Amino acid sequence: MDKNFLLSIIIPVYNEEKSVAFLLDRLLPVIKLYRFEIIFVNDGSKDRTAAEIKKCAQKNKQIKLISFQRNFGHQMALMAGYQYSMGNCAVSLDADLQDPPEIIPAMIVKWQKGAKIVYAKRQTREVDNFFKKQTARFFYRLINFLSDTPIPSDVADYRLLDREVVDFLKHLKEHARFLRGLVAWGNYPTNYVFFKREKRIVGETHYPFSKMFNFALDGITSFSIKPLRIATYFGFTVATLGFIGIIYTLVRKFFYPQDYIIGWAGLFVGIMFLGGIQLITIGIIGEYVGKIYQEVQNRPQYLIKEKINI
Repeated sequence: MDKNFLLSIIIPVYNEEKSVAFLLDRLLPVIKLYRFEIIFVNDGSKDRTAAEIKKCAQKNKQIKLISFQRNFGHQMALMAGYQYSMGNCAVSLDADLQDPPEIIPAMIVKWQKGAKIVYAKRQTREVDNFFKKQTARFFYRLINFLSDTPIPSDVADYRLLDREVVDFLKHLKEHARFLRGLVAWGNYPTNYVFFKREKRIVGETHYPFSKMFNFALDGITSFSIKPLRIATYFGFTVATLGFIGIIYTLVRKFFYPQDYIIGWAGLFVGIMFLGGIQLITIGIIGEYVGKIYQEVQNRPQYLIKEKINI
């Protein structure tokens, strides 16, 4: 296997002070045979994450740090890592060790055989509870139903990207970054390495249901206008039902007046149903308008507080 290349490891971190040492203890023996750089991107951590990484960076110049001014989100942290990476290929990895670094050599082998993207695909995820597994399955089914770009299921942001793909991502101008979709959208040659998902080494997940829901919503609205079309279909359907209801009411009133009953229940249900449809439709439109607003503002995707060894 050719080892004459530079490997970039990109690790977004947020409040992971207890995980840094454990991660490096497992990661460094795996990649020591390659020329490498490890880029930690501190996404506005409120604990001593940056301080722990600085200690390691002082001992090893191949360990680098980018610190944000505040929290900009996981996707922006990944993009910062890609922006400053110098490697022929880049592997993005979370710090919680649920995705084992030991499969990186297998990913490199697939890359050297021609794959531009090598996904780490979860073969089993027994460590996740039933609710998380079912919501993840539902998310991938929903986004692939709505999106014109198929996104592989049971993969997250643990993947290897060729330099060509990294440069492709860097030159995209959009601000709302859903990287799982953007990576797939490029349609580069793809391969997979399968692994068993492990328990988080310390602490608790930083992705509760609320963040996962917002992440899913960003993914859907970034890669499809089908929700807008569905809202239109709902509008036509409700309008058609309303028109049929009007005809039905008039027929009952004029031809069967003895059976015509005036009541509030039907009116209440109708108003609540129509009101709900309208609010959902306005919400969907609002998501797209919000994305347009962000693009028009053209603010920086992130603000860097400091850089170490870069």
